[in-house]
Amino acid sequence: MTGIKVCQGAPSINHLLFADDSLLLLKTDTGSASQLQHILSLYEDCSGQTINKDKSSVMFSKNANANDKQHLMSVLELSVEARNEKYLGLPVYMGKSKEKTFAYLKDKVWRRVQGWKEKLLSKAGKEVLIKAVAQAIPSYAMSCFDLTKTLCDDISKMICRFWWAQQDDEKKIHWLSREKLTTRKDKGGLGFRDLHLFNIAMLARQGWRLLMNPESLCAQVLRDKYFPDGELVNATEKPGISYSWRSIVRGLDALKQGLIWRVGDGTLIDIWSDPWIPDGVTRRPITPRGNIVLTKVSELIDPVTGDWDKQLISEVFWEEDVNRILGIPIKHGMADLLAWHYDSKGIFSVKLAYHVLDDQRERESRKQQRESSSSSLQ
Repeated sequence: MTGIKVCQGAPSINHLLFADDSLLLLKTDTGSASQLQHILSLYEDCSGQTINKDKSSVMFSKNANANDKQHLMSVLELSVEARNEKYLGLPVYMGKSKEKTFAYLKDKVWRRVQGWKEKLLSKAGKEVLIKAVAQAIPSYAMSCFDLTKTLCDDISKMICRFWWAQQDDEKKIHWLSREKLTTRKDKGGLGFRDLHLFNIAMLARQGWRLLMNPESLCAQVLRDKYFPDGELVNATEKPGISYSWRSIVRGLDALKQGLIWRVGDGTLIDIWSDPWIPDGVTRRPITPRGNIVLTKVSELIDPVTGDWDKQLISEVFWEEDVNRILGIPIKHGMADLLAWHYDSKGIFSVKLAYHVLDDQRERESRKQQRESSSSSLQ
């Protein structure tokens, strides 16, 4: 049974098995259809179980021939072509308007919130429902697609209206800004999610999985289709790419803000453009390159001892860079590898990528100015 390839050179896939669902992929030709029917019949004879054709469906690509469709459906004994808008809870086809495509998520949240309004809930109860249910509804879709900032803001507005609504007269005075509600509790906020940043973080996590498991089936398919050179961190958005890959690339942009190279043999790390020095904001040397011909970190390692060439480093870099470089441990006998620079309690780089920290500093500066002006007036 001939499987499907997303491009020439990509692995051929003829089946994907999920927890309670099986997806079979084949070409619309007589041989593949007959072979699939033979496999299913053989399974029925051996197991004593019968395939439920009423719960089975077939879906064709847009360029499939009408005659081929009819022939394949007759061989497989299926009478109706499925035109599902969603599969496993996610949209199958992406239209031009992403807001319309993901509008079902907003409707889901709205229905939940409307049902809760009929109940008498304390603030603590509202908090639990918002965190455990309302903000969790779009999480699965967020791990695969960029839901757009507009849609995330619309969902956040619904949640905020529910949070501030009163049970008696439905007054909705918002006593605190949404930024304050999404601040961590140890920083004085309520710990609600900023849905857009959470969406980008989930997509960055998909990029991290591709980096850490380059031989997984998903990584192989995406690599052969979109970055055949194997350089995932250099992947960019291009015309004609799928929306799922476009979403992952947007997550990669945030992921790259927190990546750092761990030095092994140094052959993969560019001295001047790659992040490999743990200290500092950019994780790159502050020494200007000038006319220096050295390019790779491997050139800074003594080939005899396998340690840093102190004399060469002292001649090339400023003193601050020298101290930082000599403090980097070398993983002898290992290749260079990408790692995550921040610890689990650090600030995720998505906020750095979207200048949220700069906005917070600006707000704090304005607040201090107002306080100082008010105290001077007093």
